[in-house]
Amino acid sequence: MKVLTGDQLKTAEIVLKAFFPQSHQVYGCIFLINRTKSDPVDVLVDNWPDFTTILCLPQNEKEGDLFKPICIFTKDEPTLWKILGQTEVLPWQDFFFIGLDLCHEDTVKCVAGDRRVSVEKVAVTYQMRLQDPSHLFKGDSSPPLRLSSLDESHVDLVNRTWKFGQGALSVRMIRDMICSFPSCCLLDEEGKAVAWILTYATCALGLLYTAPEYRGRGYAKILISTMATRLHAQGYPVYCFIEEENHLSYKLFKKLGFTEDPSYRATWFRFNKV
Repeated sequence: MKVLTGDQLKTAEIVLKAFFPQSHQVYGCIFLINRTKSDPVDVLVDNWPDFTTILCLPQNEKEGDLFKPICIFTKDEPTLWKILGQTEVLPWQDFFFIGLDLCHEDTVKCVAGDRRVSVEKVAVTYQMRLQDPSHLFKGDSSPPLRLSSLDESHVDLVNRTWKFGQGALSVRMIRDMICSFPSCCLLDEEGKAVAWILTYATCALGLLYTAPEYRGRGYAKILISTMATRLHAQGYPVYCFIEEENHLSYKLFKKLGFTEDPSYRATWFRFNKV
C-alpha cells in the first residue's frame, strides 16, 4: 500500500467529501492531519490517485498507541478483504481497534477467524452531522460555572470517567486529544472541571461528560453548542457518533440540529485481549 504525504493528503481530503457519510471518519482524520500537529498517523491507500480503500493507521511508537482506533473507508469489498486477509498492514499480533461501516462486519469477522484472532464488536453508532447551526443553543453557562478548555492537568480525570477508558492503556490517546484538538469544559468556582466535551482524532465530537451532581441543568447542550459553533465557524466538519442504545444523547443532538443518515451505521471492533 502507498503512504500519502503533502499534497496527496489534501487531494484525498477533497475526494472523500463525495462519499459521506461512509467516508466521514477517514475524512475527519485527514482534515486534522492537514491542519494540526498531533501524534503521527499514516494514511495508506491501495492505489493512487484512483484508490478504492484508504486507512488511517496511528503509528505505534509508545505504550498506548494501539488503543487509538484504525479508521477504514472502502468502496470495494474484495479490496478490503485482500488488505485485511493478505497483507500485514494491521498489527494482528497485538490488541487494537478498527472503526468502519457496519456493512463490513462479515468480512472483518471472517478474516479474524482465518487469522485465528479474537474479535469483538464493541459499539454500533448513529453518525450525526451538523450542517445547519441555527438550532444550537445560544445561551451561556450559568454562574458560578465558566467556560474554558481542557489542558494536560485534566488527562487523568477524563480518562478515569470515560466509559471506554482502560487506565494506562488509554491515557496516551486522551492526552493527545486534549493537547492537540479542540475541547470545551465548564469549571466550578474552584477551577475544577465538572463537565466537558472533546474532539477525537477523526474530528468527531465525543467523550461528553457531566459530573453526577451537575446533571439535569442543561450543561451538555451548552458544551455541544459552544464546540459546534466554534468548529463550524472554523470550517471543521461537525459530527459525532451516538451509540444506538443512548436514546438521551440521540434526542439531545437531534434537538440541536444534528441529523443522521438512517442507511449508515459506524461500528468499532476490538481484536485480541489486552
